[in-house]
This record gives sequence, structure tokens and C-alpha cells, in this order.
Amino acid sequence: MKARATMVALVPALLFAAVGCGSADAPAKGKDPDPKGSPGHASGAPGAPAATAPGGSAAPRTGSRLERSALEQGDLPDYQISAQGKNPNAPDGQPQADKKACQPLADIMGDKPDPAARETVNRGIGSRKQVGLAVSASVSSYAESDAKALIARLKAAVAACGTGFSAKVEKQTGSYREVKAADFRTAGDESVSWTTVAAAEGVSAQVHLVVVREGDTVVRLMALNVAAGEQQARVPQEVADKQLDKVKRAG
Repeated sequence: MKARATMVALVPALLFAAVGCGSADAPAKGKDPDPKGSPGHASGAPGAPAATAPGGSAAPRTGSRLERSALEQGDLPDYQISAQGKNPNAPDGQPQADKKACQPLADIMGDKPDPAARETVNRGIGSRKQVGLAVSASVSSYAESDAKALIARLKAAVAACGTGFSAKVEKQTGSYREVKAADFRTAGDESVSWTTVAAAEGVSAQVHLVVVREGDTVVRLMALNVAAGEQQARVPQEVADKQLDKVKRAG
């Protein structure tokens, strides 16, 4: 359990996905939790709101464009989807990279894709078919110029940081090695995808990331296997397709 917790802590934005939606912990089909989460799970404190935005702020108003863009339970029959907040033991904020050129890659692992995001809604996704596969899906609103700049910075960082980097958030430090561009088809305006091996305290995990811009909205998808971190994880195509479809419909 300690190794699993350490692995998940390497990618803070995946905490709620891995702990709340890892397929090893998923309830049986037909017994899905409330897709909006529950007071006892949203922030780990009794009486907490049903869903909280990254950093502990109140969740966006139900029915907002961003909320309508986010995945919900029932959107993908082979997956459990949760709007649970982060694990209360998760570090808050944006990780700080040891190399300036790699800061965009560190940011993407944090509470939101980067500091320019106006609002972010997160979802945790656990596969019912592939044991341990956990995906973090988020949608964020931006000024369109900022959204375009984010994709450009990420592409440059992937090219510059192949030998890896380390990042620290609060008192936790992780290293990210073998940063490699990856092919991934999306229906958005532009996208970038890469893989990396995250490591801390002797535990490592392969992570796959996909970031897509659709107008002024940015979709961030991150996948790892919480049961076997050494296994290659990949964001499922059907998850990416459904998320982009919802963004387009909501917009």
C-alpha cells in the first residue's frame, strides 16, 4: 500500500482518480457511486461539499459550460467515473521543476494544467476491463491565446526535456525521466502527447499524457496503472474521443 501511495503521489492530479477509481477498488457493475461524489469523499472531511475544485475552492456551479464538458458516470460503460475531490493527503499547488525549460511539464502534473487556467473541473476514471488503469481527465477554461500558448510551451518542453527533470510540490519530490513524444489521434484544434517514467522513494510508474486544445478549452488526460506501475499505460482512445465530443457539444 505504501508503494502504491507513493506512486500515485508522483502525479498529484491523478490522486483522486487512482484512489477513488482504480479498477481494483471499483464497485461491481450496477453499484456505481453518485457521480458527483459524496460529502465523506469529496475532501476527506465530514460535511465537505460534494465536489471541490483543485486547491480546495468550491466547485463550479452545476450546469456551467465547463461542468457540462466534463465526463460523467454513464458516459463510458466500461469505466467508472467519479467527481471526487483529491485525497486530503495530496499536496496542493503546482510542482516546481528543477529545469526552467521543463516547468510546463511539471505544471501539467499539478492541480491545473498551468497557472493561466481560469477554471478547472477534474474527473477520475477507472477501467472495468484493464486492472489498475486509472485516468485523470480535466477540462480547463482559458483565454484562447493562453490556451494556444500552453500547447506551444508543452511541445517545446517535450522536445527539450528528453533526459528528464525533477519537480517538487510542498515537501514531495519526484523525478520524471525518459520524456518521449507519443503519437495520439485527437479531434481537437491541436494537441500534444508524451510518455514519461515517474519515480520517487524507489517506486516508479509509466505515465502517458495527452493535452488537447479545442478553442479556449484545454483537455488534460493522464494515465497510469496503479496496480502495476511498470506496465505501459495509455490513455484509452474512447476516453479521449468522448471527452472531446462533450467539450464540443457544451461549447
